[in-house]
Order: sequence, then C-alpha cells, then structure tokens
Amino acid sequence: MSTLLTTLPNVQRVEFDATLIRRLSQTGPRYTSYPTADRFNTDFGYRDYQQSVSHVRSRGGHHPLSLYIHIPFCDTVCYYCGCNKIVTKNKEKAAIYLDYLKKEIAMQGKLFAGINQIEQLHFGGGTPTYLSDDQMQELMGHIRRWFHMSDDESGEYSIEVDPRSVSPDRIHQLRLQGFNRISLGVQDFDPDVQKAVNRLQPEQQTLDVIHAARVAKFRSISIDLIYGLPKQTMATMEQTLSQVIAANPDRIAVYHYAHLPHLFKPQRRLNEKDLPSSDTKLDMLALCIKKLNQAGYVYIGMDHFAKPDDELTVAQLQGRLHRNFQGYSTHAEADLVACGVSAISSVGLSYSQNVKTLDEYYAALDNDQLPIARGYKLTMDDLIRRFIIQMLMCSFELSVSSLEQAYPIKFNDYFASELEQLQEFAEMGLLTIDDEWISVTLRGRLLIRNICMAFDHHLQQARRLQSETTRYSQTL
Repeated sequence: MSTLLTTLPNVQRVEFDATLIRRLSQTGPRYTSYPTADRFNTDFGYRDYQQSVSHVRSRGGHHPLSLYIHIPFCDTVCYYCGCNKIVTKNKEKAAIYLDYLKKEIAMQGKLFAGINQIEQLHFGGGTPTYLSDDQMQELMGHIRRWFHMSDDESGEYSIEVDPRSVSPDRIHQLRLQGFNRISLGVQDFDPDVQKAVNRLQPEQQTLDVIHAARVAKFRSISIDLIYGLPKQTMATMEQTLSQVIAANPDRIAVYHYAHLPHLFKPQRRLNEKDLPSSDTKLDMLALCIKKLNQAGYVYIGMDHFAKPDDELTVAQLQGRLHRNFQGYSTHAEADLVACGVSAISSVGLSYSQNVKTLDEYYAALDNDQLPIARGYKLTMDDLIRRFIIQMLMCSFELSVSSLEQAYPIKFNDYFASELEQLQEFAEMGLLTIDDEWISVTLRGRLLIRNICMAFDHHLQQARRLQSETTRYSQTL
C-alpha cells in the first residue's frame, strides 16, 4: 500500500452496509450538474448562450476552459449502452459530421477569442476512434487553430477508446496528436457476458492497448467496468476484477448497469432472465469495493476508484475535486464548452445542450447558428444548492460558515426543511451535523446521491407534484 494512502488522514475506505443500502435504494440523479439536465427548457437558445459568454468575459480574471468533443458513431451496438450514438459502418457519415463539427468549433472559437485557453479536453462518444487517424489529426489541428491549448504537463487531454477499434500503433499516434489520458471500455472480461451484451473483446486485446499506452507515456490509464449485466455471477465478477487489477490501471470506474429499455432501445435485445438479481448486484458491489480497496485503490466517490498518487485522489485531498458531465475532474474553475450532437456546455451561469439528431445539427449550422436545443439559466438558489451538492459529492463534507460567507443566507433558516431529512440520515449513521460542518460518514459515502437529493429543490418539487418520470437509475 502506498505511503500516501496511509499517511494522509482524509483518505478513508468506504463502508458497505447492505441492509441500509436495500432500505434506501431508489431512483435518483447522478449530479453531473445541478440542476440536472432534465430541468433544461427550450426557452433557452443561441442568444442566451451568447449572453452567458459575455458574462464570462465581463467577470475578468479569466479561467482556462474545458472543451468536450462528442463523436457519436460506433461500428456495432453494445446492447447495454444508453449513450447518444449512431451505429453505422458507413464511414462517409463521419466525414460529413466532421465538416459540421469543425464549423461548430470555429463558431465557439470566435465567441471565446481572447479567452480561449484550453486546459482540459475530452473526446467522448460513441466511439471517438471511429474517426480515422488522418481525421483525428485534422480535427486536433482545427481545435488548435481556434483555441490555445496548454502544454502537455499542465493540460489534461483525454479520449475514450474501444480497444477493439485501435491498434498499438494507433495508440502511439493518439499520444503524438496531444492526448495524454486514455479511458478504455472493458465492462467485463467473461466471454459469456461479452456475448450476451454483443461486445466480444478478448483480454489480450485490451492488455495490448494498455501496454501501448504505457510505452507511449500516457499520464493516466482508466478502465470502465459494469456490474449487473446479463450472465454475470459472483465468480465471473471476481475473475474480471482480478484481471483488471493485474492490468494495473491508474483509475477504475465500476458502473451499475441501469436497465431502462423504455428509454434505450438496444437494451430490449437483452434477455432479462439473464440479469442478476438485486441482491446479487449488491453482493457484486461489495466484492468490487473489497477487492479494489485490498489492491490499494482509493474510493473517490460514486463509482470511481483511483491510485493513491493519482491526480483525482490528490485533488480530493486538497479540496479541488470537481464533478461535471464527464464525471470527476481536477479543473473546478473551468467553463465547459461542448461541441457535437447532444453535447452539454456549462458556461457562466447557464447550461446548454445541443440538438440530438444529425439532421437538426446540420440544419442549425447551415443557418450559421450554434445547434442549441435547450438550456437553463441558474438562479441564486440554484447556485447555492449546486455549491452544496458539489462539496458533498466531491469532498463528502460541507463547511457551513464557508457557504454563509459565499452567499447571503443563514444555513439553518434557509434549509430548515432539508435539515429535518438530514437529521434522519444522521440517525442512520450516514452523516454528522453540527453548527460548522456536515460530514458524510464512511457508511454514508455510497449513499451520497440520496443525501444530495435532499437539497435538490427541483426534484423535491417534481415529486410533490407527482410529475417525476422514471428517467433516473437506481442510486445503488
């Protein structure tokens, strides 16, 4: 075990309480934003976004930006997937999309001219490496024409990779193109599970990509897993975990499979009889926590684990951890500019989301308009609650005095009704409350979404009006 893990007092292991988790399990947001994306409205448009950029300019002391690029294409469909994607083997579609994507990047670049320093870049999808090596080179060059990217040491430039779609040589090319972090989709190494979800991916194929990434000197390698997939058992889960730990990635994300076939059509191809029971899924989660802790990984929050010396772990210890639409991040002050179909930006005091179909995307850009479909302007109440949820999700504690210094409220008066629910959580041992701090216990960390939901005014209002739909996944 790392010296850092044993000597820094705030690094603690999470406590698993199956009985309490069963009792409190419910659907709820993942809080990659607050308010959550389902609260966005179509009244927000292009001009509102321009006003948000103007606000960023006017506040002075400009912070570096975060840039997200969405590549929606995949060669094949994974039956569990809930991402916004387009499954096609017609590569010409990607070429057309790339032309429009470059136009959107240029429009954003013009808006942010003079305040266009990029410190964080993330390519997601879909499958970003659906683009050819030449197309990726062209796209990265285009980004550099419109934005100023920080050097390799200070910048965080990541890409999601399907190991089935890249060779070791392609990994080296990605590093030369500027990427220094890589995230690999694995989900499960068991052949029967892979067959059930239509994602055949031999272990050696993944290990070859990891080895190439290390040789190419990527600064961070992350692996994504999913528990709760069809054909998974405790035995297959333990074997997959052992294989992943042996591969020694810097970060591991272990996502809970959300079976929502009414929302995601590919999931209708799964045989529901093959899905593990709720009790088995809880046992799988407990196994993941146990094995990853034993292997020296630190529980960051939600479904993320990292090595003790990883930048996420260090940022959490130093109070710099942030959560956005790509998950946990070390760049808390960065406005997020997002390009591509369905991509979500967070700029100034607003959120905005692009249209979700190619036809709408192309039509908007043909009319020289950013393809914004909907968005949201944050109120003072939203800002206060976002601050609280960010602190709880990322640091597992909230300084009441810091909140009162930042915003013109008295916490006990402003959140009188919320404190009643927090007292119930305190009685369950999920958190402690005093005049100065709200601190989530080791027992409460796995249930952090439940705790944050107490501060979600929009969610509570929807539930009072009985207008909430089953759009969320289970909290655990």
